[in-house]
Amino acid sequence: MIGSQFGNVVIVVWREGVEALLIVGILNAWLRNNDASGIGRRYLWAGAAAGLLIACGFGTTIALSSSTIPVTSREIYEAIATLLAAGLIVHMVAWMRGQGRTLRDELEAALRQETITASWWGVFTLAALAIAREGAETILFLLGALSASESASPAEPILGGIAGVGLALATYALLQFGSWIVTWRLFFRVTEVMMLLLAASLLMSGVDTLSKLGMLPSTTRLWDSSAMLSDHGPIGALVAGLTGYRSQPTLLELGFYAAYWICVVLLLRKTTAPEQVVVAENRAEIQR
Repeated sequence: MIGSQFGNVVIVVWREGVEALLIVGILNAWLRNNDASGIGRRYLWAGAAAGLLIACGFGTTIALSSSTIPVTSREIYEAIATLLAAGLIVHMVAWMRGQGRTLRDELEAALRQETITASWWGVFTLAALAIAREGAETILFLLGALSASESASPAEPILGGIAGVGLALATYALLQFGSWIVTWRLFFRVTEVMMLLLAASLLMSGVDTLSKLGMLPSTTRLWDSSAMLSDHGPIGALVAGLTGYRSQPTLLELGFYAAYWICVVLLLRKTTAPEQVVVAENRAEIQR
């Protein structure tokens, strides 16, 4: 049965895929309008391909490294990976809030400098690093999401990855050519909430694992809402995997969950408001 693991993979790949496409779209649009020779765009696409290879190499290295970890230490490793993924998601959301407004300007300024000096390898490097960064983030997020999942089925992450890529391509096309239906602002608002809920779920999974290992104190359960929605049923498990819901939360779990959202609210208040985050609505349109 396809459950929370599938949903987590789709969310991560979807969001990161759109961000990667956005960066490539900005670079490609500027080069098409400012580089009549077309050389820069060839370096751009070569750099994007190199970035994908770097991300794949990073993922392979992580997979091989994790397979060498002793079984007795595997659960600790998975708990750390889960908590790291939660932190990275919050960091990414905050970064997009704070830097998204100037992302286009920064990329175009860098391209302008490379064009003036005819340093096309600079364009290659810029594209490679941008795509490699998005790919590495995706891998780390997926590592945490998969570590938090109790499912051993390899089908879910594979199907989730394929669905996420397809959804990212469709979303990007819709945002480019049908922005009057779905705007960049709305997309980032919705996915921001989804990603923060996913980070909360990863946090709770990490806390659960550390509690089972005796690395965190055990506390009494506060209530039992299993009669309404169990976090082990088909629907409840999906909700728990996507939001961190617990039908029988302990005082420790509730404390971590509440502290997480307080920290998130305080952090995001210090960054740019969502309305300022993106991209190309009242400015030059990408790929037109």
